[in-house]
Parts: sequence; structure tokens; C-alpha cells
Amino acid sequence: MALLRIPAVYMRGGTSKGVFFRADALPADPLVRDCILLRVTGSPDPYGKQIDGMGGATSSTSKVVLISKSARPDCDVDYLFGAVSIEAPVIDWSGNCGNLTSAVGPFAISEGLVNAPRDGIAAVRIWQVNIGKRIIAHVPMSNGAVQEEGDFELDGVTFPSAEIKIEFLDPGGTEDDSDGGSMFPTGRVIDLLDVPGAGKFEVTLINAGNPTIFMSAEALGLKGTELQGDVNNNPELLARLESIRAYGAVAMGLAASAADATQKRPHTPKLAFVSAPMEYISSSGKKVAKESIDLTARIMSMGKLHHAMTGTGAVAIAVAAAIPGTIVQRIVAGRTGGGQVRFGHPSGTLAVGAEASQQNGDWIVTKAIMSRSARKLMEGWVTIPG
Repeated sequence: MALLRIPAVYMRGGTSKGVFFRADALPADPLVRDCILLRVTGSPDPYGKQIDGMGGATSSTSKVVLISKSARPDCDVDYLFGAVSIEAPVIDWSGNCGNLTSAVGPFAISEGLVNAPRDGIAAVRIWQVNIGKRIIAHVPMSNGAVQEEGDFELDGVTFPSAEIKIEFLDPGGTEDDSDGGSMFPTGRVIDLLDVPGAGKFEVTLINAGNPTIFMSAEALGLKGTELQGDVNNNPELLARLESIRAYGAVAMGLAASAADATQKRPHTPKLAFVSAPMEYISSSGKKVAKESIDLTARIMSMGKLHHAMTGTGAVAIAVAAAIPGTIVQRIVAGRTGGGQVRFGHPSGTLAVGAEASQQNGDWIVTKAIMSRSARKLMEGWVTIPG
């Protein structure tokens, strides 16, 4: 049987990894394209390992990215992200990956899709197709190539790299504010979510970076300092968290039913639980001091606790922290300065900022900013049975 060979690049972006493609290297038919991408990543895999593919058997490493030149005059490239389910034949195209966003600029430059300076900073203007938002990635250049080496350290990534600053422009809401697309789809900063079999919970339902549900760790009977093993080895807790996420999706107008949210939309909305600053030991053994953060935060991704923090989760934290009355703002009130929030996650800490102002009684967030790094791990062709 002949092999189908497709040019691809395997890249790390932030604390995630994914297979990057030029969109024109894949079939235009979405059904055919998705079948190919599932086979590339090794899904669906009932063993949950993706041994026969490029996926890494975690929510952070089972990802695909499609890049093309943009027809928009205000953007250089279009960026489409797919979260690939490990066990099911599903690719969720509903949201963005903030971590892999940091690899979009370097990929686009190396593929000749963007003109970049020989030295200095290349400002790559990105259209995030999934959520209809503009992003600017500031990519360092050296001697005509993307600079990967540097001294920027990102908790959750072993080796230091060059810093890539990312600006998420107008991160609140979605391109189409109908059908739950506004920043607060219910019109409230706090909702009481009734989840059959689990209880009633105060939540903040927000569209920022990705649709996100915030709740307090205490409401779940948790401290907020849990690591992956504490959550991912507890099937009963995972089921409860997924139930909350699924009913939150319905409340946000993102799914017709909780069952649909679980089966067809596992990537978004995200569910995050937060608590006041606490001291804990990160997954690397590093001590996180209470005084070094403004809150602790944990986020669920594709049914599991994320090993660090999703990039879009960081954006949502920054936006929610800037708006009075949200679950996040209640915790950080009086602790933050200069629009920047420092939070603790399972792998360490992260700082993210947002610029917010009130206009005609509504809160407007013009920009969220964070730093990440990226690196090309492998380039060539992926092969699948033809």
C-alpha cells in the first residue's frame, strides 16, 4: 500500500506541542482532512496512548494547526487550531490554543508566509480563525532566522528559550456576539449554575481567549493547589468536573445539551477553579511562595487537569481579574497592580496582563498580554497509509 506523505513541522509552543501544516497541503474537504489528521495523530486509540501517531497522549500534545496566508488586510496569516481527542474520532475546532499561538509566528516566518526583518523583532499579525480574533506575536529574529535560544524561562518547559510576546486584541467575546458570543453570554458576571447530581455553584461564565467557566476550588471541596495526580486519578471527581463543564456550556449557549457538550465539544468551554494565594510545591519540586502570586488557578483540558495553564486560560484569568465582581476579581482585589496578575499553576507561576476600561456602563478589554516561547522540534513529512 502506498504511503501518503504530507509536509509538516512538529513544534512546541508554550507548554504544548502540535503538528503544524500549511493549509494548502491538506484536502479542502473538512471530512477528508479530519480523517487524515486523526490518522496522523494516532486517534482514535482505545489504549489512550496514540502509539501509532504523532499525538503525545495528553491534551497538551494531541493538537494540530493549519496555517495559511490571510486575505484580511489587517493580518498576515490565518491560524486554525484543532484539539484532537485521544480515544474518540473527534477533532474539536471550537476554540483556540493560546500556547501554540506562540509557534504560529515562527512557523509562518520559516515557511515564507511572512516578511520578517533580518534582525530585531518581527510583528506577525495573526487571524485566529476558530474564535475570530486578532493576535500579534512579537518574534525575535537573528541573522535572518527565527531566534529560538534565549534566557526566558517558562514554568512547565524544561529549557530556557527566546521570549515571544503575544498580544490578544479585543479578547472578550467572539467575532459574532450572537449565540452566546458576548463576553458575558448570560449578561451577568456571576451565575448560579444548577448541575443535576452535583449541586449548585457560583460561577463566572466568560468568553475571553476561549469560553471559560470560573468557580472557586472551595466549592468543589478542593484546596486549589492540587497537582495532576490528585485530580486525574480520581474518576469520580473527573466526572463531576465534566458534568459542571457540560452544563456550563449549555448555560453559555454553546451546546444544546450537556451530552452534546461532552461528546462533540470537549475542548471548550474550559473549566477553571481558583483560590486565594497558597504555598505549595509544584510538579517539578519547586516551591511556590504564597507571597509570589495573586491567586492559585487550575484548569481542565479535554477532561483532565492541565499540567500547567492553557494560554487562553491565562488570557481569561487576566480579563476576569480586570472586571469587578467576577469569581477571579473577588480573589485578586487589592493584590494586583498595573493590570498584571500573577498566578500559581501546577508547574509553577505565570504573569499575564489585561487592559480594561468601562464604556457606557460596559467593561471593554482592549488587550491581553503574555509571554511564551516556541521551538521547531522536527520538520519533514508525516506519513499515513494512502
